[in-house]
Amino acid sequence: MDASYRALAAVVAPLEDEDSWLPTACTGWAVRDLLFHCLVDCQRGLVALHTPAGGPVDRDAVSYWSDWRPGTEGAADDRRRARVSAGLFMHFRQLRDLYLETAAATLHAAAATDPGLPVSTQGHTLTAGDLMATLTVEATIHHLDVVPSLPHAARASSPGLACVRGTLDGLLGRPLPLDWSDEHYARAGTGRLPLTDAEIRALGPDAASFPLFG
Repeated sequence: MDASYRALAAVVAPLEDEDSWLPTACTGWAVRDLLFHCLVDCQRGLVALHTPAGGPVDRDAVSYWSDWRPGTEGAADDRRRARVSAGLFMHFRQLRDLYLETAAATLHAAAATDPGLPVSTQGHTLTAGDLMATLTVEATIHHLDVVPSLPHAARASSPGLACVRGTLDGLLGRPLPLDWSDEHYARAGTGRLPLTDAEIRALGPDAASFPLFG
């Protein structure tokens, strides 16, 4: 989580207003819209890390993603909400700086939290360690989303991409049987890249499971 958050912060920190209007790999979102979404995710993580749960754990770092499927009503609402909310910042630096300070606070809270502590988020209970893994996946994938229009930006962190691969393998039910790079697997596994005909044939019945989440 630390590596992924710091890698994304390094991409975001030098961005200026003109950069914020560039498109991302998320349909309908410019950089500023995606950054607002990432801000909300940091805030959610910060709250969860300070919300010990009394009930039993009902999700882990893999099953957490089973609720997040592309094309759902909730996904459309989230896209719209992020666009409207990001537009309320008159200057991009306000949003950029708020994201950077919130991400740093979330990392600080994570470092001080017992990974085995049950915490609550989005109606579910999972350990703090598994929550941190989901936050790592989110930050890493959105790092990949934001860099296509920023050719000089640093690449997503290797530990973060490894965490994404582990999550996707968990959702698939076995290690991916294809020789894909971590970045390609992250994009194809979350619907950012459509499967080619050759990939569909190589995956066989597993192709029907793609995207594994998105």
